[in-house]
Amino acid sequence: MAKISPVIGRYVTIDVDDLEYRVFWLENGDGPPLVCHHTAATHNHQWRHLLEDEDFTSRYRIIAYDMARHGKSDPPRNAEWWKEDYRLTADHFVNFVTAFCDALELDQPTFLGSSFSGCVALHLALRCPERFRAIIPLQAADYAPGWWLDWWRHPHTNGAQVCSSGVWDMMAPMSPDDERWLTLWYHMQGAEVLKGDLHFYSMDHDLRGRLHEIDTAKCPLVMMTGSYDFLTPPEVTRATAEQVEGCEFIEMKNLGHFPMSENYPLFKPYLAQALEIIDRKLAT
Repeated sequence: MAKISPVIGRYVTIDVDDLEYRVFWLENGDGPPLVCHHTAATHNHQWRHLLEDEDFTSRYRIIAYDMARHGKSDPPRNAEWWKEDYRLTADHFVNFVTAFCDALELDQPTFLGSSFSGCVALHLALRCPERFRAIIPLQAADYAPGWWLDWWRHPHTNGAQVCSSGVWDMMAPMSPDDERWLTLWYHMQGAEVLKGDLHFYSMDHDLRGRLHEIDTAKCPLVMMTGSYDFLTPPEVTRATAEQVEGCEFIEMKNLGHFPMSENYPLFKPYLAQALEIIDRKLAT
């Protein structure tokens, strides 16, 4: 008998900064919404394990979407996007996330982002904390320079191979081979948008000197980083968290830069811990 997943996929059309996007998302579960954003150059399948985990879907409505230009979400429909160099900015990123949440009429969702979307999570906490129940940045820091490089899309290189070589090194060596290869495959598929994503990550994202403005009394903040992540090492995320009053930090042992997809069984208890911290803070 065929095993049919309870996860469903749908499209929604949203307007962001005068651009029209047709956005694809997956969801499963009932309860307060938990909105999950993928890492740079990938798509919502990074969250496939969480979407089918009854320990979470029995308590939360898990929503994982593809950002525009990623996965099944196309570039803008009302612009000649092929005539411009894609360069993601902090303003557009924030506006995209909030427009998507508004389109689905989500009331006080928890936002869970990783890597470049973990960094935009900090912007959400700073700019519009009242819109979210809580925010969980994974693999994030106040500043991440040095990764917006021409060789991500250089005619003398294979972009997919260059992308995959960097991704493989950022995963923990004890993570299962099948999960590491899938994580690698997802990034190879999105190599064309990687450089544009990293424009936000390494060029337009800089919250140095502003972290003290984040009010965790309005929106609890829990930051997490894998111990094997050389891109955003635990000490860098910890230093960021320490600049935000009331922010909690969790180091995820034996995990790398892609914890939700490279080794979900190890990631699961850390996510549960973060959500328990949030529940406790909101109850006081």
